[in-house]
Amino acid sequence: MSTKPKILLIYTGGTIGMMKDYKTNALKAFDFTQLLDKIPELQQLNCQIKSISFENPIDSSNMNTTYYVDIAEIIEHNYNLYDGFVILSGSDTMSYISSAISFMLENLQKPVIFTGSQLPIGDLRTDAKENLITSIEVACTQKNGVPMIQEVCLYFEYKLYRANRTTKMSAEQFEAFVSMNYPPLAESGVYLKFNEHYLLNKSHIHSSLVVKKKLVTDIVILKMFPGITKNVVESILNIQNLKGVVIETFGSGNALNESWFVNLIKKAINNNIRIINVTQCLGGNVNQGHYETSVALKKVGVVSGKDITTEAAIAKLMYLLSENFSLSEFTHYFEKSLRGEIS
Repeated sequence: MSTKPKILLIYTGGTIGMMKDYKTNALKAFDFTQLLDKIPELQQLNCQIKSISFENPIDSSNMNTTYYVDIAEIIEHNYNLYDGFVILSGSDTMSYISSAISFMLENLQKPVIFTGSQLPIGDLRTDAKENLITSIEVACTQKNGVPMIQEVCLYFEYKLYRANRTTKMSAEQFEAFVSMNYPPLAESGVYLKFNEHYLLNKSHIHSSLVVKKKLVTDIVILKMFPGITKNVVESILNIQNLKGVVIETFGSGNALNESWFVNLIKKAINNNIRIINVTQCLGGNVNQGHYETSVALKKVGVVSGKDITTEAAIAKLMYLLSENFSLSEFTHYFEKSLRGEIS
């Protein structure tokens, strides 16, 4: 006799967990122990759902790596008790959080699905119910007794994405996220269709889950723009205890090739600051050395982010900096796909 999949719902905060008090019109936190009463449709799903909430729900703007560890530890402590995990959080920083969790969970062989909503769960026109119901359905789906999804994903408005490929692109549309460099893993219409050839294949993994909890946060994003001054770049690269920089460059990885800029980058790398080159464009690939304006960056040891998103680059940088790699080792691992984050 087959047993129903067990799904753990983890509420960290965010719009999805809010209910409107119709007398005052104020929003208040939703009691997830009452989930089946409020959303009876969940009873049609062939699974058992339990929920756990942060004691104090966190607005997504206040998210930090301490909370990332809290989320990872909840999964770690419940990993053998549940078949899948659905994490509810604020959408504003969801791509950052979910990307980080994808690196923190090594040898993951179960679904971890992030979702949220643009409108509260009790709102008349809410997107919360569909996002929540389908996320749980995705987490339940198995093939030959094995979870269909064995990675960290993000589900929003009828599409399931690899979490570390996503970027939030709209504060107003229900279709809030894009994954420009990788196709959706599943699409929800009349049927829930999985694009199986895009999923991470975990059949080769026979090790148990390892949770990496040390993340280095002494990092910064430096966004290039025409007219950026030496003073600005120098002051950023001279931040005390700085360990890593994600440079958002133009097009396919280009930045100004003036000697002062290249020399500052070279000096930072010589001071053991790891520098990653990602593109400002929503889609596309860094190709260092393709144009003259990126030849110098490649020469001094800037690491190519290839087609990684800024959000995933930040997460991967935090994760790899804790390993004390040499520049060549760090470059090898950053430019290699670890969780399907680069093509």
